[in-house]
Amino acid sequence: MSFARKHLSADGLIDAVRNTVGEMHLPQIKVNTKYSWEDCVMSGLAVFMLKSPSLLQFDIDAKNHTSVIYKNLTNLFGIKEVPSDTCLRKRLDEIPAHNLRIAFKKIFALLQGGGLLERYRYLDNYYILSIDGTGQFSSANIHCDNCCEKHPHNGQVTYYHHMLGAAIVHPEHKTVIPLAPEPIIKHDGKTKNDCERNASKRLLQQLRIEHPYLKLIVVEDSLSSNYPHLELLDQLHMEYIIGVKAGDHEYLFDSIKHAKPTIFTYFDDKKTKHEFSCYYSMPINYEHYDYTVNVLMYTETTSKGKVTNWSWVTKLPLTEENVFKIMRAARARWRIENETFNTLKNQGYNFEHNYGHGYKNLCSVMTMLMVLSFLIDQVQQACCGIYQQARHKSGGTLRVLFENIRAFFRRFVWQNFQQLLEFIGDIINTPPPQPDVC
Repeated sequence: MSFARKHLSADGLIDAVRNTVGEMHLPQIKVNTKYSWEDCVMSGLAVFMLKSPSLLQFDIDAKNHTSVIYKNLTNLFGIKEVPSDTCLRKRLDEIPAHNLRIAFKKIFALLQGGGLLERYRYLDNYYILSIDGTGQFSSANIHCDNCCEKHPHNGQVTYYHHMLGAAIVHPEHKTVIPLAPEPIIKHDGKTKNDCERNASKRLLQQLRIEHPYLKLIVVEDSLSSNYPHLELLDQLHMEYIIGVKAGDHEYLFDSIKHAKPTIFTYFDDKKTKHEFSCYYSMPINYEHYDYTVNVLMYTETTSKGKVTNWSWVTKLPLTEENVFKIMRAARARWRIENETFNTLKNQGYNFEHNYGHGYKNLCSVMTMLMVLSFLIDQVQQACCGIYQQARHKSGGTLRVLFENIRAFFRRFVWQNFQQLLEFIGDIINTPPPQPDVC
């Protein structure tokens, strides 16, 4: 069996997560309980791998279909005792969310060993890292120690959670490789800019510690094209292609007006005109005049006359040979919005559903487990033929595939995920599953 087939399947990836639980430095269990940390973490992961609409529904399924559900949770997730929804919330609330990063790192190592990561190399063997923030929870009543707060003029406090997501993307691949997200927490600041900037410092610094030699090009929106952030990327030895807007970078765009660009123009097969204006060693702003960047301004004109403009700053050299690739890398930033956040919110992961808020870390821990399940699904979509066929047989949609997985998981006993997916995909003549014994 090949490395990819063995380790980059659902069964191999779930095993990898389970094997990292002992390395997570979890709090000591203070009371006598039959539920181990491994059972709690893997039960939380199972909720999102099965796309259960709520913890309560997960608990009801387990109680109503005890023989089948418990056998499947044991066979597919290695869970010995399934905690109730109340117990699971209480236990997971005690886990610092960053402890789950080790599971992401383990899967990333498997991707490197299995060769999947090679497909995502771009621009001199760099990997494109797209970073963006998104909201996940908001309430006027429910809150925890880590909730951010909004204090509008009407005096009604709003509590909310945002997260900063990160994913390795590629212009030619719709699948993405999500990395561990960074929760945006209360002390990060009172404005969107401050919150995302402070969270991004933690995310990027931790990423460089975990992957000291990984060649990265960071792509972000114009909120990130400020001197402190660019200087941090330089210190971490990361390249960047980050958007800029005239309204936010008045000094930079005034400087451009007095500079002569180098212009490259191309026409593609659809008669679309691609025009690149390159400016070199331009000051980022007045206060940091000595910090210079290259500016790429790009204009796309379709055959019907529609004109669209973009502009980015970068330290990468701008040449006739690479400007088109740099433009495509920069525009791949949208994959974190379209292929990551949109999928989590609209394709069955129930991203914006409150699975439990807790008093400390529960909301962030649930987010980490959800993104971890998304990573496992993305890896399978990229390289697991059995998963791809099961999705094809489910009409090509993730939502229907997840419904089929959940339905057959409830009805029949399976030895592993491979057997379940083969049954859905009708790839081979699988032995009939054990009958529903309930």
